[in-house]
Amino acid sequence: MSLTEELAGVAAAYGGTGEIAVHPTRTDVVVVRRGEVVVKAHSERDDPLLLPARLRAAGAAALSGIMLAPLEPEMLTVSGRAVTVWPAGTTVDPDTAPWEEGARLLARLHAVPLPTLGPLPEAGGPARAARAVRRMPGDGPVEQLVRRAFESLPEPEPHPGLLTHGDWHLGQLVWRERWLLIDIDDVGVGDPAWDLARPAAWFAAGLLATPIWERFLGAYLASGGPALDPSDPWARLDVPARALTVQLAAVAVVNATRDGRELDEVEHSLIEACGRIVGLPQSLP
Repeated sequence: MSLTEELAGVAAAYGGTGEIAVHPTRTDVVVVRRGEVVVKAHSERDDPLLLPARLRAAGAAALSGIMLAPLEPEMLTVSGRAVTVWPAGTTVDPDTAPWEEGARLLARLHAVPLPTLGPLPEAGGPARAARAVRRMPGDGPVEQLVRRAFESLPEPEPHPGLLTHGDWHLGQLVWRERWLLIDIDDVGVGDPAWDLARPAAWFAAGLLATPIWERFLGAYLASGGPALDPSDPWARLDVPARALTVQLAAVAVVNATRDGRELDEVEHSLIEACGRIVGLPQSLP
């Protein structure tokens, strides 16, 4: 029996019925939906010992209305893989992306008192750039540029740790009568500015229109988001945005190499942004 079939069986055990759908991912993560139940086999690269604390946090009362709660509060193991079980939701339509709602949810997430959730590991955000760079094959000019950009990144300044998603983007939202955050794989204690760094990097690379960025940032600040100083948001965003630019560029190289194709226009923009990081000592924007 394949892993997909085993996950579909788990979904059935939690009330999932009907057709089995496998959600595509770019990693070794396997996500299977059956009716109103989603079962996820987490990446083999992740430490399964960190997952139970993150899973319990997602189901805590303090995160009700902020993060999707699991159907099963405990981690399962299927064919040696860490597995979690969730209610299904509707994913984001890119044409009507809820940027402001995402920002408000992040502001609420960052404000949740950590003692209400019990012990949590470090948030995974800062480590993702290093992992992406290590995964790049080859040593051509593009790879060398991305590695130079990574090596130029300053060490993040220490900040009081808050509850942080660790890998936020629009794909981490689902609709179940309201928008909710999903994906606990990198949730933990960290600098919440890293949760805003991906849209900041897109904006700095010219991939996110200024009005959208301003709406997102404005909604976060208006909601009392604690990650940024309203008088100078980029003071905290600069280093995380640079790191996310490098991470996204490295992932683009990995994906293009795996698919046997040239970099597309968006991916070229990320590589060009790495060039600006290497050549420019000042902030990205």
